[in-house]
Amino acid sequence: MAETLYSGDAAFVSVPGVEGSLGVYPGHTPLLTKVREGFVQVRQLDGGQTRVYVAGGFIEVMPHAVTVLADVAVRTEELDATRAREAASAASPLARELARPDYAAVHAELIDDISLRRLRRE
Repeated sequence: MAETLYSGDAAFVSVPGVEGSLGVYPGHTPLLTKVREGFVQVRQLDGGQTRVYVAGGFIEVMPHAVTVLADVAVRTEELDATRAREAASAASPLARELARPDYAAVHAELIDDISLRRLRRE
């Protein structure tokens, strides 16, 4: 089930990338990469902060937009021990699958997903 956990302007976004932590400011160079398990942090323009746990996925960075696609994502205020165990269980097969991806197929699927999400917004 597709769900948007945050949509709005941001001063900064921090994402746990597979190569290390990734920080994104407005105007960032376009980028497409994998996200590892951890917390996506969004610092809003008003100083507020939103944190979302993701069990891996992908991030697309454009100069004025950041999209994180994850099969498992939970707002930190909704996390509890039971949900954390459920998220970890759901992430295990995904982590194994992502360990040996077919990059061309993954890229094509990601582009399809991003395109569909954009079409739904219009």
